[in-house]
Amino acid sequence: MARTVDPLKIGSISIWPPLVLAPMSGVTNRTMRGLYKPFGLGLTVTEFVSSNALKFGSKRTMEMIDRHGLESPVSTQLWGDDPQTMADAAKLVRECGADIVDINFGCPAPKVVKTNGGSACLRDPQRCEEIMRAVVDAVDCPVTMKMRLGWTESDLVYVDVAKRAQSVGVQAVTLHARTARQFYKGSADWDHIAALKRAIDIPVIGNGDLADSHTAMQRMRDSGVDAIMLGRATLGNPWLISQIADLMEGREARPSPSPADRLRYAIVHLRTMVAELGEARAVPQMRKHVALYLKGIHGGAQLRARIMTIDSADEVAAIIEETIAGLEADAVAA
Repeated sequence: MARTVDPLKIGSISIWPPLVLAPMSGVTNRTMRGLYKPFGLGLTVTEFVSSNALKFGSKRTMEMIDRHGLESPVSTQLWGDDPQTMADAAKLVRECGADIVDINFGCPAPKVVKTNGGSACLRDPQRCEEIMRAVVDAVDCPVTMKMRLGWTESDLVYVDVAKRAQSVGVQAVTLHARTARQFYKGSADWDHIAALKRAIDIPVIGNGDLADSHTAMQRMRDSGVDAIMLGRATLGNPWLISQIADLMEGREARPSPSPADRLRYAIVHLRTMVAELGEARAVPQMRKHVALYLKGIHGGAQLRARIMTIDSADEVAAIIEETIAGLEADAVAA
């Protein structure tokens, strides 16, 4: 079968399929990335890490940049507002195994922007350029950058910042087509992503509102981007990754799993998290994942409410297994 798109080239690294998992704080830890990689991701990105926090080498921060054995290549994303601190952090994560260093100019979270990190950097394109130059000069691997359209709708700086990125040696740019002030409201404007692709010569990765495989491929074709990045739409639905990968390979997209099979995988996810992180850490983290695996299932809201109060992995698994049994009994009766 003939591939329908080309591999993503970031420096000397060839990425197939051109399908990237977005960094999501508190979500895309090494265990979750290891679980999702086999669904067809070409590139995974760590949770974004504070360059200041890396100075102190805390166990939690070092865990955040740890890569899973299944991941190759892997990108480590950094945020901060000081060029030298970002350069020092880039050197450290490169020494710890990052194949690519990614700079975060996209996060709109208050705890990040209040220190002028993430999307707040877009208020000062010159500072963005200084940070990117410092990071590029600090490491011997490709450097990429992810950003939003701008801080506000009246100050869209994405083309300016991307041209600065290209000029200092950044080798790919990801654009989430919302402003920082939008957070995740409204719709991602893929016309801006297409405009960015026309404006620069380095690879562009499009991100935002890709919840359906055929829509994702259509947006990739229409915008001309070199790759797409998936984020929230994959949570509780890693099969979306496989469906897009199928279309990229020239195959028909495989069907979505049954609700019962989705929940069986939720148990796999839960057990893997417990094995790698321990029950005390895994169960609270898994609550949000289980809630998403339950999305659309009859009675899911009540089940989510029950799970939010439980600290035992076995009890959570028992509730999910009970739900699976009920779904299968209903299917037989129908």
